[in-house]
Amino acid sequence: MKLFPKFTQLDAMDCGPTCLRMIAKYYGRHYSLETLRQHSFITREGVSMLGISDAAEYIGFRTSGVMISFEQLVKEAPLPCIVHWKQNHFVVVYHIKKDKKNRHRIYVADPALGLVTYDEADFKKCWHSTKRNEEERGTALLLEPGPEFFDREDEKENHNRSLRYFLRYLSPYKSQLVQLVLGMLVVSILQLIFPFLTQSLVDVGIRDGNLGFITLILIAQLVIFIARLSVEFIRSWILLHMNTRINIALISDFLAKLMKLPLRYFDTKMTGDIMQRIGDHGRIESFLTGNSISTLFSFVNFFVFAFVLAYYNLFILGLFLAGNALYVLWILLFMKYRRELDYKRFAQSAGEQSNIIQLITGMQEIKLNNCEKQKRWQWERIQVKLFKIGIKGLILGQLQQVGSVFFSQTTNIIVSFIAAKAVVDGHMTLGMMMALTYIIGQLTAPVEQFIGFARAFQDAQISLERLNEVHGKEDEEETIENKLTVLPDRRDISLENLSFSYDGADRDYVLDDINLTIPQEKVTAIVGASGSGKTTLIKLLLGFYEPNKGTIKIGETPLSIINPHLWRSKSGSVMQDGFIFSESIAQNIGVGDDHIDIEKLRHAVTVANIRDFIDSLPLGYNTKIGMEGNGISQGQRQRILIARAVYKDPEFIFLDEATNALDANNEKEIMKHLHEFYKGKTVVVVAHRLSTVRDADKIVVLDQGKVAEEGTHEELTALKGKYYELVRNQLELGK
Repeated sequence: MKLFPKFTQLDAMDCGPTCLRMIAKYYGRHYSLETLRQHSFITREGVSMLGISDAAEYIGFRTSGVMISFEQLVKEAPLPCIVHWKQNHFVVVYHIKKDKKNRHRIYVADPALGLVTYDEADFKKCWHSTKRNEEERGTALLLEPGPEFFDREDEKENHNRSLRYFLRYLSPYKSQLVQLVLGMLVVSILQLIFPFLTQSLVDVGIRDGNLGFITLILIAQLVIFIARLSVEFIRSWILLHMNTRINIALISDFLAKLMKLPLRYFDTKMTGDIMQRIGDHGRIESFLTGNSISTLFSFVNFFVFAFVLAYYNLFILGLFLAGNALYVLWILLFMKYRRELDYKRFAQSAGEQSNIIQLITGMQEIKLNNCEKQKRWQWERIQVKLFKIGIKGLILGQLQQVGSVFFSQTTNIIVSFIAAKAVVDGHMTLGMMMALTYIIGQLTAPVEQFIGFARAFQDAQISLERLNEVHGKEDEEETIENKLTVLPDRRDISLENLSFSYDGADRDYVLDDINLTIPQEKVTAIVGASGSGKTTLIKLLLGFYEPNKGTIKIGETPLSIINPHLWRSKSGSVMQDGFIFSESIAQNIGVGDDHIDIEKLRHAVTVANIRDFIDSLPLGYNTKIGMEGNGISQGQRQRILIARAVYKDPEFIFLDEATNALDANNEKEIMKHLHEFYKGKTVVVVAHRLSTVRDADKIVVLDQGKVAEEGTHEELTALKGKYYELVRNQLELGK
């Protein structure tokens, strides 16, 4: 049987693309996980079999999604194929055979667990999802490579960064590194003297009964000990200084990269995934400044003491090296299993973090729906999975420890026996034996340090794989130098044949073939039933997403070639899910301003009709609000968001249900102020309330992602179509 390639998923939702990556490699072609992710239209909820099929066909496979029985899978399905596993996962079935007892053994490549073999009963339990004609069936995606697959060349991975890339973070600290190296040399020289002092103490001082000589040797040892301790103290301070700065630089650069990524990236990630990647930077920082430097120190010590041991007894050195070579090989045997456990732990830890965040932020809804137990049990189920991973890790660690202790201690015992026999036979003095014992102890520590370094190196590589997925992503403004930095003179907004879906696939469009003009310096209202695509349209106008088809133009200029920073600097918005930061009211309104303009701030709160509320607070504008607006009502939250948009004084304003949480009196007052503020600005308003949209210069009715009607309030009412129905229903509700 051909050895099947194995790749491990980097995120909880990567199983589908990873399965396809393994099958492509099996047929001799290499594709990055990022490419397959992109073409399988992965979302935060994961990936569908249809999405995997799209990606497979993109790289040249012929695919067929089927619901088949186990017998059909064995006899008819071409292998390898992808199957839906436990209703929430995808794995590859790459081989099926019968054992000596004529029972089927199914060979599975699991992106989370690696290569696993199942018996027929266990496989069916995980795969079967439905019954048809009293026969249990499971879902499978059958793949066969076509000519196009073999015609394509291997994909070049240009974005991957090696650990060498991160060494640049050490370059500003060359002088500190030189100091550390000098310190290591000093400590090594001092330690080199120790065994000779020990030998002299026993063979000369004690043997001759020379108390003065003994005192001199002990004082020398004390001085060396104090000198070593001083160097260690200095080394610790230097490392603290370097670690702190490098850690800040690493995470700051990562956050800068995150902020350059398009919003679509965050639609595919759980919060826990991103938080785990911040932890990955800590691993790399620890490896660069901790493990690497300590290992270098141990490396120097090892060769110094190996040279001294060779001087004392070359045979004992050879024996020690042979024993420790077996010790190291035993440890390395377990490395790949540790790697698999680490990936599993990462996936579950990311889920745990997201779960905890939801528990805390959703506490109000949890209490309202009496689901405290269910949510706690959900968290506990994740803990059970983490516990099982921990058990496997413990078993692995204990197996590793048994072998390593056996090899290291056996080596030390044999060395001690040979040295003791040499003393008895008169080939070695007692002082030489004690010196030799000290040297063996000093050689053992570096070997353990090398093992620790190998583990840290593996951890750093695992972290690097996950970070490459972020750093390899194309920035939102990748070609920003080629984009316009000045808006065209004509600034009406036009949408031409625009279609869009959130997963990026050319199907199930949220907006479908939209043709629309938003006139300059006019108010355009977008209305329609819930789910008709109104909020999505606003997000496209703000440049959050690229349409699947069609274009958005400012005048005659496509929005895609306008610098996104320029466009957003000219745009103000109030979104349904607008975010309130854990800062003061003034800082929340003047977001992005280092120094708040008091006049602009006062004007903004007046327009938003929130001045009375702010004045009633003891600290006024300096009152701190909880994260996401905790401590204030939905209406107050919305008015702060309106004030934020007004403070910006933009040329284009996009309001998405900006007043739906306000009472009638507040809304009337704010709308009166806003109509004055709208003068000379291009405004797009999404709203359900008739009072908000009836005075708009143009009203657009969306229905199931398409433009159904457009005109003024009077024109659309007279038409007695979709808009008329919306107005009539609202008036009836208001009776």
